[in-house]
Amino acid sequence: MTHVQNLVDKFKTKRNEVKEALESHYGSNIYNPFDSGSFKKHTAINTKFDLDVVVPFKRDSFETLDKMFDSLYDFLYDEYGEVAQIRKQKVSIGIIFDEDDDGDVISLDIVPGRELNQDQYSEDNKLNLFVYSRYGIFSSSTYIQTNIQAQIDHIKAKENERKIIRLLKIWNNNNGKEYKSFLLELITIKAFDKESISGNLWEKLEKVMEYIKDKVVEDGFKLIDPGNSNNDLMNTLESWEKTNLSNRMETILERINNNSDNIKSYFPTNKDFEDDDKSSSSSGYGIKTKGTAYSTPPKNERFG
Repeated sequence: MTHVQNLVDKFKTKRNEVKEALESHYGSNIYNPFDSGSFKKHTAINTKFDLDVVVPFKRDSFETLDKMFDSLYDFLYDEYGEVAQIRKQKVSIGIIFDEDDDGDVISLDIVPGRELNQDQYSEDNKLNLFVYSRYGIFSSSTYIQTNIQAQIDHIKAKENERKIIRLLKIWNNNNGKEYKSFLLELITIKAFDKESISGNLWEKLEKVMEYIKDKVVEDGFKLIDPGNSNNDLMNTLESWEKTNLSNRMETILERINNNSDNIKSYFPTNKDFEDDDKSSSSSGYGIKTKGTAYSTPPKNERFG
């Protein structure tokens, strides 16, 4: 992210502005808004990103979660509707600000949540989030319980895991975001917990991919959300999707081990920064170059 520090600073300035507006408008009805998402977890990648803000509402602030969700949308629309696109998303309100003089577009995701019991949030950090049916996995609007702070703490001080998560997110984004970033995050952390993973960057990535290949198709394998013990991320995948993910990992491993240059196709660097990024070469990952001809993997591989 250091390559885009000026842009990151713009995002942070706008985020702080919105947080101050929220605190001013809702006052004692909310706890302090806090940062979350990939930036807070240090897993952001510089090809496409936004900043996330969680707004914890007090239990008596709204009678229902949908009223909370609509209130936040209405406020943000009134406050920024003339300079940004405001939209309802699965559990958040998205703000996409108009392009500035430098051609930059700043986007934020504002996540409203309500504490489970009055004055209890400061002790347990638990929130109920409204799930907007248009973008949720349910046929009608509902809610989910979570602990976003626990999710943030789950990855704290895990620098090796973060490096691998960022690489898997690059691969995933390059293939149409087929898998949830949170799923890739949890399975990477679990791989480091369960396996002996060491060596250079490629050796660590290889070990994690082997773990994914083997475990996602294993009966009884679970990925429990640290923010909600009743939420198993593996349940978000159909059986064929698990098989497909396993087969993708196997094929990528085979192609890279047969030709180290293939790593640049599966885990490409941002082309804007290739010249000053050592990882743009296969040797940057720690792979010994075999001198074989470059082989581009088919873009629309299908397995399973």
